[in-house]
Formats: sequence, C-alpha cells, structure tokens
Amino acid sequence: MPSRSIPDTLAMIGALIERPTISCTDPRYDQSNLPVIQLLAEWAEGLGFRADISPIGASKANLIATLGGGADQKGGLVLSGHTDTVPCNPELWSSDPFRATKRDGRIYGLGSADMKSFFALALQAAARFRPEDFRRPLVVLGTADEESSMSGARALLSENRRLGRYAVIGEPTGFTPIRMHKGVMMEGITVHGRAGHSSDPALGANAIEGMHAVLGELLAFRAELRARYRNPAFKVDYPTLNFGSIHGGDNPNRICGSCEMQIDIRPLPGMDLDTLHQTLENRLAPVLREYPGLSLELRRLFDGLPPFETSADSDIVRASEDLSGQPAGAVAFGTEAPFLSQLGMQTVVMGPGYIDQAHQPDEYLPLDHIQPGIDILSKFIERFCIRPER
Repeated sequence: MPSRSIPDTLAMIGALIERPTISCTDPRYDQSNLPVIQLLAEWAEGLGFRADISPIGASKANLIATLGGGADQKGGLVLSGHTDTVPCNPELWSSDPFRATKRDGRIYGLGSADMKSFFALALQAAARFRPEDFRRPLVVLGTADEESSMSGARALLSENRRLGRYAVIGEPTGFTPIRMHKGVMMEGITVHGRAGHSSDPALGANAIEGMHAVLGELLAFRAELRARYRNPAFKVDYPTLNFGSIHGGDNPNRICGSCEMQIDIRPLPGMDLDTLHQTLENRLAPVLREYPGLSLELRRLFDGLPPFETSADSDIVRASEDLSGQPAGAVAFGTEAPFLSQLGMQTVVMGPGYIDQAHQPDEYLPLDHIQPGIDILSKFIERFCIRPER
C-alpha cells in the first residue's frame, strides 16, 4: 500500500497544478519553478528519498531525488519530467487552469497532461517499495524550463551528472513507448540592403529582392532534404523546413533596406545540427553575389534540440514494449531525451495523457490513466531497481 507520508494521487496532482510554474522566453510571463520543486522534494523525502535541489539562476532549479542504493550507485532507473508549463489564456478555459477540476472522467488543469501528473504517479509507484528493497537506486528527476530554453536539462549535461543507466521520460504519449523523435533548429536570415526613394532604384539596394533569391535557394534545399533523408518510423518521414515569418521594409515609397525571415527545421535522427547549420550557411553564402549592395546574415535563434533515438534492442525499449503491450514508435515533438541520452542513459519517452492535450485550453488527464500509470511505473521500478536482470 502507498505510504501515508504522502497525499493521495489526486491531491498531489491538484497541489502541483495549483502552483503556477510557467516557463516562457518572454520575461513578462516567465515564472519560478521552485514552488513545485520544493513540494516534490518534501513528498520525496517523506518516502525516504535523498532530495537534492540544484539551483539554476536565481529562481529556477532541478530536483534530483534518489531512493535506495546497492553496489551499483549509478546503474539504476531515472523517472524524469519537467516541472514547468507553457503560458495559457485563462479566458479560453471552461474552468480555472490553476485549479484541478474533475469532470467527465477527466482532471482538468494546466500541466495535468504536460506533465505534472507524472510526478504524482511516479512517487505513488515508489511508495509501494521499502528503501531497503532497492538493489539499484531510483531517481525522480524534475527539470526546469523544458518548455523554453531547456536550461534544466542543459545544466545536467554541462555538469555531466551521472544519474542512472535507464530513463523513462513521462511525457504524455498515452503509454505508447517512444524511442525516436526529430530535432528542432530555428534560424534567422536577414538580407541587409540600402534604403532610398522608390522613384529611382539606383538610389538603394532592395533587400526584398535579395530575399526572393534566398527563398528560391531555401525551397531547393528543402526539396533536397526531403529526397535525401527518410525514416519510415515517422508519420512525416522526412526532415521538414518551415517558413515561419518574414518582415521587410516600412513604406511603399521606400526601397526596402532590410528583410528578415525565420525558419524552423526538424531533422531526423542521425542528422547533426552543427553540420546542418553549416550546410545551410554554405548554400546561402553565394546567393547574393549578383545583387550589388546586398549582404546576408544567418544566425541561430536558439541552441537547438538534437534528434533522439534509442536502439530498438535496448533493455529500456524492450521493457517498455513488454510493460505497455505496444511497439515503440516515433514522434515529431521534442523532449529532453537527447540530453539524457548524452549522459549515458538508455532512454524511452512514455507517460499518461495525450500530447494532443498539451498547450491547449482545457488541458486534461483521463482519470483512467492514473492507476495503470502507477502500475506500469511500479513494474519499471521492480525490473530495474528491485530485481534487476543481470
């Protein structure tokens, strides 16, 4: 039976939802995640975990809570999630996004699916075992800023934190194990020209005309990426290149002095972000040679998220397929899995709820995901920490 030193599952989910932890690139909306980190640490310590709160800047932190030991201190299981949410529009919700609301067999609230509820399920699963039962340690990991900069996962990587041998990231997949996802890179492309009076083209250098040439090269590059790289495990089985925004000029009677566009590229596993950026730079560098007075600037809008892949025959993937009864698949959305993989962990993404609910008004977790989720996580713990296979 679960320990009496932690609340019941629904109470835990409600308490997590009631503590806003919005992560946003806009500082007007960005919030601390410490209220959730501190609450999780309190619950974990009540179960006998050793809770390590690792600060990130002034108002963010990661939680690394460890239960059990044994001879192989770094060979256990990590149950990982992010403690932040995206911003929301409360006026579009049918109920308060910062209050857990039960109706229609669901629990509604910001973070209910993505992904605060996972922590409640993970702790309830851990509560089924005594600390002395563990032959290998269990780590419950809570990270900061997954929805914006991924500062929490990047901090773990920069510190080379060795947390375990296996990891389950509890993103909402409907308990379908995920062993691959695409990466994300975002690039800003600016054509610099010279403004002038529109009555005489010789008075300036039109940046929009230069961007027209850049667009043509980008379309050719996109077609080449699609032709060269394929992975049938993905619904969209090729790398995508999206034209997200374009802005240039300020008035019809002025020659455009500057034009900027922003693009999003989603590479497949096996594609390197640095190599892709350099290839893009090499492709675009000669485009404006026939346009006097124009120059091009290419810059990364953020550090990028690498693609992720765990081998189909790895222990964690085989266990996830066995416990879920479903084959491991691939998704287009990104997670912290690449960073955990780089820290030496076999990693799978698998958790309660559905990704379709993430980042939406009236986000919810089906109530009938709770008990099966606790049961599956308990079996992961038993397999990798209590009775680890040799």
